[in-house]
Amino acid sequence: MDIRDRLANNLRRLRAEKGWSQEAFAHEAGIHRTYVSDIERCARNPTITVVEKLAKPFGVTAGTLLD
Repeated sequence: MDIRDRLANNLRRLRAEKGWSQEAFAHEAGIHRTYVSDIERCARNPTITVVEKLAKPFGVTAGTLLD
């Protein structure tokens, strides 16, 4: 599985566990909702800085999102 697919799958899974919409999650992460959508559709290649921002609201490490 491609690393972008792993990131997308982990984001969707963790968001579902929290019961967050893409918009609610994007607000928590401090990024735009369409960017979250693009990442979940593998349409973007986020920087490691963005991956870290995505991990923080879930209380996990950036590496966890990429596993």
